[in-house]
Amino acid sequence: MKKVMFTKHLEGMTLAEIVDGLKHIGLDGADLCVRPGYPVTPENCATALPAAARQFASAGLSIEICTTPGDFNDPAMEYADRLFAACGEAGVKRIKLGYWTYEKDYWSTLDDCKRKLAGFARLAEKRGVKAMVHNHSSRTMGLNASAAMRLMEGLDPAHVGIFADAGHLSMVGEPLTMALDICWDYLAAIAAKDLVWDKEPGKLDAPRRLKVVPFGFGCSEWGELAATLKRRRWDGVMSFHCEYGGYVPAAVLGQCYTDKTLFEKMWEGIRVE
Repeated sequence: MKKVMFTKHLEGMTLAEIVDGLKHIGLDGADLCVRPGYPVTPENCATALPAAARQFASAGLSIEICTTPGDFNDPAMEYADRLFAACGEAGVKRIKLGYWTYEKDYWSTLDDCKRKLAGFARLAEKRGVKAMVHNHSSRTMGLNASAAMRLMEGLDPAHVGIFADAGHLSMVGEPLTMALDICWDYLAAIAAKDLVWDKEPGKLDAPRRLKVVPFGFGCSEWGELAATLKRRRWDGVMSFHCEYGGYVPAAVLGQCYTDKTLFEKMWEGIRVE
């Protein structure tokens, strides 16, 4: 398996610093945050993304995933083809899309989402990449494996896939073995994070909210995830999401190293027939 880190909370670091940091903690590369305010953006991606890929490659690393802005959910958006083309040229094979949310009338929303995902599939086929739906709890249209698979209906898994998030699946999904079985044919990558539900104490009407915590302090079903992946001989890309907002980048890298080390130790201890 290739292990990479989502670079969202390395905001402010240069590409050279990101490359050095990821290499220092023993990762294989990046799930690169391509958003405004980062070294590579939707606006400059045509030149900046291939250049970034070369910079990673010179250090023996790779960019395995491009994570787009959260509102990147329509193939008609101005930069959609430019971004897919840049990923194709840079050798970045997986593109994490933004999110569709449920507001009212699930079924008409689903039809609209499927039309848009079909458009992304055509772009992906044209550019030699894969568009990924990230399962995410709350009101997203792909909040677990079953919901994400409704979006995939009729589409070629060579061009679209599911970015299965162990943290979110553990919070609102099916049991992880079941979830992975549901989406296995479309499984494009694994996102690794640990989560808990949080709520303001003493308020009956307070909304619940998700909180990212270090590995082992949340509800993610790590043992079941690792045993299932090992039993099924999965050899894909795992992105350590490390969404530790408020940490300075050096601390984010340090916590990523701890999370990765804990996961690796557990992984090595699992024996499957």
